[in-house]
Amino acid sequence: MTFLERVQYLAYDPGVTPAEGGLPGLSVLRTVINSLNLFAIIAVVGALAVSALIWAWGHHSGGHQAEANGKKGTVVAAACALLLGAANGIVAFFSALGTQVQ
Repeated sequence: MTFLERVQYLAYDPGVTPAEGGLPGLSVLRTVINSLNLFAIIAVVGALAVSALIWAWGHHSGGHQAEANGKKGTVVAAACALLLGAANGIVAFFSALGTQVQ
């Protein structure tokens, strides 16, 4: 097999698949990521509360700019909460989709 054929074969099928237990510290990394996810969700709850308050304050005081910013903040916080909650499913979906690429 020539060098060019080897490179073409590696580009076609490098033989790499995810496997647990290959490196130490995987459980620690999972714990750290879970903790970061929890902190992010708590921060999003705070951002949602502040945005909703700004939206209500802007609406009742006639501040159209504050009302618009409160609406934007509320939508962004809700979208962040959706993405944080669905992170495992999103990664699993695209990982499974990636395995089907030929």
